[in-house]
Amino acid sequence: MYKKLIASRLRDLEQAMTYAEWRDIATELDRLEGADAWKQDEMSDDYDYLLIKERLNTLRELRKSGEVRQLVFQLAEGLHGNLGNVADPVLYSYARVGTKKLVQDYIEESVRCLDYVCVGDFPDFSADEKILFFKRTGTSFGRSALLLSGGATLGMFHLGVIKAMFEQNVLPRVISGSSAGAIIASMVGTRTDEELPAIFEPESLSLQAFQTVSLRQVLSGRALMDPSQLQACLERNIHPGSFIQAFERTRRILGVTVSPAEAHQSARLLNYLTAPNVTIQSSVLASCAVPGVFPPVMLDSLDFDGVKHPYMRSKRWVDGSIANDLPMLRLARLHNVNHYIVSQTNPHVVPFMREVNPRRRSVSDAVQQFATAASRDVLKLTRSYVGANAPGRIVDMLNDVLQQRYSGDISVFPKQSPTQLMRMFSNPSAAAIANFIRDGERATWPKLERIRLQTRISRAFEDCLFWLKEQGAMRAHDGRRPRRARPGDRLKLAVSDGRRTGEPG
Repeated sequence: MYKKLIASRLRDLEQAMTYAEWRDIATELDRLEGADAWKQDEMSDDYDYLLIKERLNTLRELRKSGEVRQLVFQLAEGLHGNLGNVADPVLYSYARVGTKKLVQDYIEESVRCLDYVCVGDFPDFSADEKILFFKRTGTSFGRSALLLSGGATLGMFHLGVIKAMFEQNVLPRVISGSSAGAIIASMVGTRTDEELPAIFEPESLSLQAFQTVSLRQVLSGRALMDPSQLQACLERNIHPGSFIQAFERTRRILGVTVSPAEAHQSARLLNYLTAPNVTIQSSVLASCAVPGVFPPVMLDSLDFDGVKHPYMRSKRWVDGSIANDLPMLRLARLHNVNHYIVSQTNPHVVPFMREVNPRRRSVSDAVQQFATAASRDVLKLTRSYVGANAPGRIVDMLNDVLQQRYSGDISVFPKQSPTQLMRMFSNPSAAAIANFIRDGERATWPKLERIRLQTRISRAFEDCLFWLKEQGAMRAHDGRRPRRARPGDRLKLAVSDGRRTGEPG
């Protein structure tokens, strides 16, 4: 009878229509399968539970006693994304929802303390000292980014991932995309929170990006697809303007990767810092220019009067997935990112991705790593013989594909079918887009609590810095002191539902 109940609830879990429904069923299954008891038990060899318990008690006592300077000292000393190994994936492999209650309590207490320091009125801890503390400690702690891979039409899956994260208020402000991921990232990065829900309505989207050219045009050296059709698609779905204009309007940090079409150039991550005046639409057009499918693209930029000009007129760019599908190192340097959430749909990557139990490494994992290393060695040897001509550039391109890292700290990926793969360069119908969104949501739901917990503290740093800057601007404007918030209250930010806005410190 007990086994039948679990089997029945597992079927219900597969049929859940909303995250709230999925979470309720998953929470019940955790109780039925014994994961609840595991969560309540503090002890485990997987993390330093004694350290976390000590830190939790210390922070709680200092907050309740009002010793703000000692509290700030403890926060600055101990806040770390993986303190005591609390971010280890193994801690999120036992239960369907959440992890050890001690870990969750520690994270929530850390956020409560940050809020307390932020909104409290302390005679011996000024507003300027607060801002300095939040800037320095927040920089040390780091932040999260969402990275969207390539995958042609398969990249519509990203819409569901973003929808699930947006509805739960855990969508990072830093979003990077390559190829098809660049389309979705730019649809998000050029829209405000109020405008964003429209992209989750399949009937409101017009994603007709593919149109073949004639055989004579193909034989004359042109690519298989008409770039004007793709450009029209981008114009319909991505707000016009440059990276800096999009940032100033939405405060989202959008990145688009492009790869060089010629030798002696490097892959680029285009955003409001590296290419502020480059137009987003031309960047996405280049990032989607799969070699042989679309021709290489010259980028555009806007001058001070908003007039469009060529950007690096002599250079052409192609598919961003080739050399820099997930630009983790560049994001780390530019935006202090040290935690990566990846939505991966590349057809040459997804078949090798699976939810591996970190406690049980399989033989197939070792075989896969050996095969990848051997392929790299073969390409390196081949490159030494073919030289710098066209075959050499093809070998370099294949080597770039193999050398990349395609997963993040948290990875979301679909179950791809042969039918989807056969249609990856065809225009999706509204029904197909709806299916992709549904699949993306369902693949994200099991990861949402882990995303929420592992981004909770960095989001609190951003919230607090924005609130402090807002209060400082209010004082500077009319000389009034802002209303004192009650310690422990969750911050009320720029929009009524509490989502983050504002430039980082």
